Amino acid sequence: MKEYLVSGMSCAACSARVEKAVSKVSGVDKVSVSLLTNSMQVTGDAVESDIICAVEKAGYGASVKNSTGEHASSESADSYSKRLSASADALVDRTTPVLVKRLVISVAILLVLMYITMGHNMLGWPVPSFLNHNHIGLALVQMLLALLIMNVNKAFFVSGFRSLLHGAPNMDTLVSLGSGVSFAWSLFVLFKLTAIGDSEVQMDWYHNKLYFESAAMIPALITVGKTLESFSKGKTTHALKSLFKMAPKTAVLERDGKEITVSVDEVKPGDIFLVYPGESIPADGEIIFGSTAVDESALTGESIPAEKEVGDRISAATINTSGFIKARATRVGEDTSFSQIIKLVSQASGDKAPIAKVADKVSGIFVPAVIITAILVTAIHMFAGTDISAALEYGISVLVVSCPCALGLATPVAVMVANGVGARNGILFKTGEALENAGKTKIIALDKTGTITEGSPAVTDIYPAEGFTKDTLLSLAYAAEKMSEHPLASAVVSFCDELGVTAEPATDFKALTGSGVFAKVGDAEVYAGSLNFITGKFKAEDDIINTATDFASLGKTPLVFVKDNKVAGIIAVADKMKTDSPSAIREMAGMGIKAVMLTGDNEKTAAAVGSAAGIDKVYAQVLPEDKNRIVTELKKDGRVAMIGDGINDAPALVAADTGIAIGAGTDVAIDSADIILMNSSLTDAV
Repeated sequence: MKEYLVSGMSCAACSARVEKAVSKVSGVDKVSVSLLTNSMQVTGDAVESDIICAVEKAGYGASVKNSTGEHASSESADSYSKRLSASADALVDRTTPVLVKRLVISVAILLVLMYITMGHNMLGWPVPSFLNHNHIGLALVQMLLALLIMNVNKAFFVSGFRSLLHGAPNMDTLVSLGSGVSFAWSLFVLFKLTAIGDSEVQMDWYHNKLYFESAAMIPALITVGKTLESFSKGKTTHALKSLFKMAPKTAVLERDGKEITVSVDEVKPGDIFLVYPGESIPADGEIIFGSTAVDESALTGESIPAEKEVGDRISAATINTSGFIKARATRVGEDTSFSQIIKLVSQASGDKAPIAKVADKVSGIFVPAVIITAILVTAIHMFAGTDISAALEYGISVLVVSCPCALGLATPVAVMVANGVGARNGILFKTGEALENAGKTKIIALDKTGTITEGSPAVTDIYPAEGFTKDTLLSLAYAAEKMSEHPLASAVVSFCDELGVTAEPATDFKALTGSGVFAKVGDAEVYAGSLNFITGKFKAEDDIINTATDFASLGKTPLVFVKDNKVAGIIAVADKMKTDSPSAIREMAGMGIKAVMLTGDNEKTAAAVGSAAGIDKVYAQVLPEDKNRIVTELKKDGRVAMIGDGINDAPALVAADTGIAIGAGTDVAIDSADIILMNSSLTDAV
């Protein structure tokens, strides 16, 4: 698939025209044009020059966009960061400031024009004495003011008449014809005024036959709609810009026994790269030295870092939270999992919903139909014996009335009003289509972490071993974990702080390879860690092993504590379910909506959470591209709404008929979604 940038498009009719022209090119299997990103995706083996030529013949400009690289080689990866930077620059909103400037100037001049046409002519407001009752003078002032507004908004006329000359009239054609014909007719009336000696007749022509204010009002009103549309477009493309910014920029490589910092572009498959605690991983790879916990929330959405050791795979743009590691690069640049997320979101942004395709077809017919109707109306009145000036007025009226002021203004304003109502209820709708599609939802796809659950680990169970009490176990755990930076340790410490647990200060703290810690608490040696880590060092009773296994089967992480070679007990930590999640999912079921859960977590945890929440079907251990694929498949059975909060959810949020982001989620998820739940509650989704 190839991507192209298309210039000169201004409305849905333009994108429909480009799609129609390119689809006729030999070798093109599928084409999709996005007015949002001014881009075009073409599938097939057509020659690039033929495609660009077809776009230019349709009256627009085209250029090959930097490839997203389905199978990037080391050579293509050399300029990967430059292409990301270029792509981010391409999404910078340069249109809105220009439109705002045009709008301010247009409104300022239009107010003066309306003062004369409405204020003076209808309400008797004062004008300079030399213009009072000077109909020709007033008409000249109106003409000059209208010309200024039309010149400020000349982009409509350039686009409209150019597309008309290419046989592909668009909405700008209607704007330019409605405004242009109004101006031309008014100019004819102005010359007519100079030939009329009777002041009464002159006054009648002046008041009833001039349309200079219409010629100016049409482009000014359309600019209002274009400006609102541009603001919305800028917010939507921010999702892609956020993704580009998250890509790692540098890497530390080991070469000839030395550490060197290089651009991520210079990393090649097989290179050994080093990652220190707190650093972003620059490429997909395999650990060859060290162990650590990696925050993979950017890919999986899971809040609990994944433990990694020698032989485990790691992914670009994830964060090394604790230990020092060395890894061998396996996939770099555009081949990394993170880059695939960028590709998916970019491609999904260019896809059209079925209703959008219908709108494209309608818009392609609407403009020619209006022009033909205006011509027919004028011709019919002339054949019926109507005076030519009156017949022209009827034809102009068709153009003016049909001119898409409503399409350019009413819809954005209506969406803004609806947003205000939704915002008061903690729900933000980005588009009118989101309002429409939400009510047609048949399937709801839910992310687990941060959507159904709280999104952060917390203590759920305390199981003291024989010979230990709950207070003793918590005191040991508090002392041993207080110096650890691991999120599970933080959950234990926070829990103890809430209960007011006290403990002796720990000394000789060490984070041990293999998911564990050691500390001296007073004279006692205390170990803490996973069941596998503890049983690998100490003997554990059957009840401890069975209890830890039971906790794990329920989706909880058991932390086992040892004091002086004797197991002291277990503290289970898990991502707690939000209190309203089960009831919200039950209400959805009552509305006839099927609920499915998509999570990167393991099958046991996913099954446990899904069962407790009342989910109809659970998909576990899914990657971002899997979520995107599953949502696409679910759409075959009805309209799908996707609710998520993480970067990993972005492709699925865009692919769904309606993307709903949890308000506490990442900026990328929020920007990719159609609806935002400010209160982070599934009840609001209902």
